[in-house]
Amino acid sequence: MTDTLKERLRSDLTTAMKSRDKVRAGTIRMVLTAISQAEVAGKEAVELTEPQVLEVVVREAKKRREAEEAYAAAGRDELAEKERAESAVLSDYLPEQIGAEELQQLVTDAIAQTGAGALGVKGMGKVMGALTPMTKGKADGAAVAAEVRRQLGA
Repeated sequence: MTDTLKERLRSDLTTAMKSRDKVRAGTIRMVLTAISQAEVAGKEAVELTEPQVLEVVVREAKKRREAEEAYAAAGRDELAEKERAESAVLSDYLPEQIGAEELQQLVTDAIAQTGAGALGVKGMGKVMGALTPMTKGKADGAAVAAEVRRQLGA
């Protein structure tokens, strides 16, 4: 399948509208709007590359997760459920997430590769710099940072 993520979102929007799936259609519309806004932001309009489109989808998924947590903490269960449903729709468009064991191994390898083990917590920036390109979109940045901090002995 050679469809770009943006084309896939557009065709899935049509499918969702035909099947009258309001949550899916609304969520995909929201992502396509965010992509369009990113394309026209700045001095001149540009066509986003595939990694940039994925970055927008990841950013929107993160917003849904954070909103869900905020609503749940405030006791607004119906709104938290709405955000959870939108998050589930967005997860279909994200790359497969890295598991805990794989994340631990990536962090261990990055610490060995950068030689940051001897620096302790001060070497966190080096390790995160090496890990970010490998985990972008595949793992939550906070989880990666927490694992790096744990392995560096903070």
